[in-house]
Amino acid sequence: MERLIAKADILIEALPYIRKFSGKTFVVKFGGKAMLEASFKESVVEDIALLKYIGVNTLVVHGGGPEISAAMKKTGIEPKFVNGLRVTDKETMRIVEEVLMGKVNKEIVLLFKKHHGKAEGFSGKEHGLIKARQLAPELGFVGEIESVDLSFLKDKNDYIHVIAPIGRGKNGESYNINADDAAAEIAIAAKAEKLLILTDVNGVLDSDRKLLPTIHLAEVTKLVKDGVLAGGMIPKVTGAASAVKRGVKKVHIINGNIKHSLLLEIFTDKGIGTEIL
Repeated sequence: MERLIAKADILIEALPYIRKFSGKTFVVKFGGKAMLEASFKESVVEDIALLKYIGVNTLVVHGGGPEISAAMKKTGIEPKFVNGLRVTDKETMRIVEEVLMGKVNKEIVLLFKKHHGKAEGFSGKEHGLIKARQLAPELGFVGEIESVDLSFLKDKNDYIHVIAPIGRGKNGESYNINADDAAAEIAIAAKAEKLLILTDVNGVLDSDRKLLPTIHLAEVTKLVKDGVLAGGMIPKVTGAASAVKRGVKKVHIINGNIKHSLLLEIFTDKGIGTEIL
């Protein structure tokens, strides 16, 4: 009986959040090990399907770095990176599109259909969703986003949309877009209530390796200067801060390797990750 009461208490705790977020838009950046390990992938998909059932309009942006690297090596191409960005020549771009749309996107969409029924996948090249330009000549077909247009989704709110971060250039060429950047720009365009970034760590940790549950915009520069933010966490947090400055209500950085991490972050009073506001 106590266990049943505890479950009821969890539902009661979640109720005000369900009421608050029904009808809102969330963007989830799906990445890290959670995309590679079946049990964690299933957990994330279940969480997002539940969000959809309670009325949260959800856009999912996914990466696919490990799968792309593996496919490149199979064809004899050694992956090269500059400042964390994949050097993308014409053949590499072909592999990027083949892996992201031919494999990763399809697998995620099939999982969503299993749990929700209505899901569709597409790349940012389609429907004029992501327009991009070359970021730097030495990176090849790596792009930076010029604009995002979500107007074609206005009559499809009953679907879960799964987006591969590929942009279209002015001459129709494809550009490889950093998935964190794509998720942030899509969240801004969608006027999202939340941008949720799944990573392989629990959030932002302080100098004592303790979780920082909340970061305010004014603190970000100091955290970088003090060395609290380092490595790959710097672009994640600075990108999140930029998204908040440009209209996203709140950004969450959470560990996608914790089962049902999205629900724990969104529907509990304490949460489990770092929120940026």
